[in-house]
Amino acid sequence: MKLSRTWAIAKKEFFHIYRDPRSLALVILMPALLMLIFGYAVTIDVKKVSMAVLDRDRSQESLNFIHKFSASPYFNLRYWVRDEKEIKRLIDQGDVKIGVVLPWDFSKTIKAEKIIPVQVLLDGTDSNTANIVLGYVQAITQQYTQEKTILKVTKMGVRDLKLPIEVRPRVWFNEDLESKNFFVPGLVAVIISIIGVILTGQVIVREWEKGTMELLISTPVRKGELMIGKLFPYFFLGLLDLFLAVLMGKWVFEVPLRGSVALLTGLSCIYIIVTLALGLTISTVARTQLLANQMAMVIGFLPTFLLSGFTFSIANMPFWLQIITYGIAPRYYVTIVKEIFLKGVGFSFLWRETMVLMAMGIVGLWVATKTFKKELR
Repeated sequence: MKLSRTWAIAKKEFFHIYRDPRSLALVILMPALLMLIFGYAVTIDVKKVSMAVLDRDRSQESLNFIHKFSASPYFNLRYWVRDEKEIKRLIDQGDVKIGVVLPWDFSKTIKAEKIIPVQVLLDGTDSNTANIVLGYVQAITQQYTQEKTILKVTKMGVRDLKLPIEVRPRVWFNEDLESKNFFVPGLVAVIISIIGVILTGQVIVREWEKGTMELLISTPVRKGELMIGKLFPYFFLGLLDLFLAVLMGKWVFEVPLRGSVALLTGLSCIYIIVTLALGLTISTVARTQLLANQMAMVIGFLPTFLLSGFTFSIANMPFWLQIITYGIAPRYYVTIVKEIFLKGVGFSFLWRETMVLMAMGIVGLWVATKTFKKELR
């Protein structure tokens, strides 16, 4: 293998990228756009849930209970209604997500120290949001019930009542439970997959479509030199997008980067090689650039987005789908990025994922080299 021939191929690919504004836009604008969308627009946080209340009792006791909701940052009391039909209409129109109905004898039953049913109507079209809101309602109701219980015991003459269990929650690694801290680190894997698979998936098939592959075949350039020369520019662009994503995550979205930047860079280089090998394999198999794009989306981008743990928890997937995730590289890289970003762990905690990615990279480069035939199709 001669470095001069390899560098000539790499230089040619650099010139092609520079002269192709679409490739430059994909390399520079797409990562920034994805970071902005997922950092600002996409969120799983549930706050200021619109709420309607039907208070049939209209007593001080019922107002105190409702105040628990209106004082919470998770609810926005927008409507006081007169009947249940109005709540139904507001939920149907999407004006509110939750309706609370207090019965006529709410205050009387509370003072009689009996159990009183309170009806809660939820918009279940978004099951995730409905479950979170239901948890908020149950927490507020439990707090109100606990206060009444303590007041009752105090009136009976018991002083300094102490509950047997006191929960003192402390959240690690994402103290404010902000969804951007969950999405932004995993988005690095998505960005690298775009550069590695989609762009690299064009490099060989493009030469065939333009008729320039015949010229390359006639030269003394070997398969290995051609492959490495084609991959080098996109390896460089992958590192460029990695640093762009990390800088935006840290300085624009203020996602904590607690781990080693050097470790993140080193392990990212391995993942970039894996994605480049996959894209190159697609490019050698596909006959047209359109087919290469479709294969890159199905094989490279979608598994990264859906099956890596970036968007959905792998533990909540069906068992057969969990087995499939062990065979895709993004699963391991998303774990690496999140562990370094949020937990600040070292290599001793990530060596398994690293070994798997290295094995995938070696196998991927071998497959890409074997599938490429330096001969006319």
